[in-house]
Amino acid sequence: MRNQPAPPGVVFDDLCDPHRQPVRPWMVLHDDEVAPTVTEADRPDYVVWSSLWPERPDARLRFDLAAARGGTDLRWTLHLDDPLPEARFVQHMFQRIGELINANLRRTYGQ
Repeated sequence: MRNQPAPPGVVFDDLCDPHRQPVRPWMVLHDDEVAPTVTEADRPDYVVWSSLWPERPDARLRFDLAAARGGTDLRWTLHLDDPLPEARFVQHMFQRIGELINANLRRTYGQ
């Protein structure tokens, strides 16, 4: 879990529509990734994305949002079906999610 400096409603909107603010691009995908779709959401508590990785269409990413002093506490959880991929690929997935959410998105809020 990491804190995002924006309020939950703003973070929720950005997760539901990563391209809603063209002046603040943060969803920059690699060649082996596809744009996720929102498969489930409950404003402003959580958002679930489909997979970013065509080779693992079973991957789902859940974001839980909680109001916190100074913004939003944002926790993401990666869900994968069996069989799990090699540890190296799982590590790659974690790093990419961290880069997109804890670096790119956070940076758009001025941090």
